Amino acid sequence: MFLRGKEGKFMQFREINPSPRTLMTPGPVEADPRVLRAMSSHILGQFDPEFTALMNETMEMERQVFQTNNRQTYVVDTTSRGGLETVLTGAVCPGDKVLIPAFGRFGYLLAEILERCGAKITLLEREWGTVFDPQEIEDALKKDSYKVVACIHGETSTSMMQPLDELGEICEKYEALLIVDSVATLGGAEVKVDEWKLSACIAGTQKCISAPSGSALITYNQQVEDIVKARKRVEKGIRTADDIAGKLPGIPSNYLDLGQLEDYWSSRRLNHHTEATSMQYAVHEALRCILEESLEVRFARHNLNDKALVAGLRAMGLTIFGDLAHKMPVVTAINIPEGADGKVIRGMLLNEFGIEIATSFGPLDGKILRIGNMGYSSQKRNILILLGALEAVMLANGVKVPSGEAVAAALAVYEKEEK
Repeated sequence: MFLRGKEGKFMQFREINPSPRTLMTPGPVEADPRVLRAMSSHILGQFDPEFTALMNETMEMERQVFQTNNRQTYVVDTTSRGGLETVLTGAVCPGDKVLIPAFGRFGYLLAEILERCGAKITLLEREWGTVFDPQEIEDALKKDSYKVVACIHGETSTSMMQPLDELGEICEKYEALLIVDSVATLGGAEVKVDEWKLSACIAGTQKCISAPSGSALITYNQQVEDIVKARKRVEKGIRTADDIAGKLPGIPSNYLDLGQLEDYWSSRRLNHHTEATSMQYAVHEALRCILEESLEVRFARHNLNDKALVAGLRAMGLTIFGDLAHKMPVVTAINIPEGADGKVIRGMLLNEFGIEIATSFGPLDGKILRIGNMGYSSQKRNILILLGALEAVMLANGVKVPSGEAVAAALAVYEKEEK
């Protein structure tokens, strides 16, 4: 299509027609086709009873996926990082003490967000590729009084998954809230909000939920809800006589204001913002697909595909990075073979095979490659095609790997499971 641009010159603009890709990164991943179809549905008004009924269904399905009975369980029209900022800046006031066990890039992100809103941060740091023993966190809680412990569940920068089953009890013992980033794990691994006593939990849509990026899923308990109520300020143009300002400092963001978002998602339907209708369709359908498959079956699928992938990579002679006892079932990191260039490997996979995998960050940049096994992308077909393609790319780059053994090893895992 040609249109006249500046100075009368004609410019050509491309039609949106992306190349087909197999996304095997730690996010984004392929959206379920049913989600994409749902997004093309007719736009409804945000207060149309048909649309608000869908919002209510979304909240109920979200509770089931988070495995919680929290009343405040809803969606924020923002990315997963925006969801983290929404919950953290709503639950944490300036001057509050926060303990952050950081074992990869995204633990430092939590600190970055909280420092900007005036929290007093204490970082516990561990070597990338490891996780914390719960006792280490308890020892830190004994030394000082913290309002919040904020941590990552699945650290995609390292492929490690922090055990949480004991941490909620520990935080409760020391009267600290436990706020968890489950962006990489929700929908692909167990996240038991109530059983693990998580005070708040945040996820995104572009990973195991298998929808496009653009929505954040959040849930939080009564303790956090009470803090939000004490910080609540309804904007003047829509305020009523019943909207009394809370006694704690107000939440610094208007858009990411938990107090007003609660009212938007409640029966009050406060006119806070215009809902991203098509993304709401996407979240609703993605959650419906998860529950139709069932959490148990879905987690088993991710575990099986992870097992086959690891078997294939090892058969190729590649080594898996990190503490394998705590590796995520939805991300696998491999050490780049000596003499190989990770950028070249990734580029060839993308350009020759249409498969995308990821590099890493910070101290691991150029040392590992990360492979996602998430949501709709977590398929036997994708695992086998990736292994075959990676073998060809390694051979083309002078890495000596045994021909055919990677795919054979993965197939053996699947065949054993099917018997």
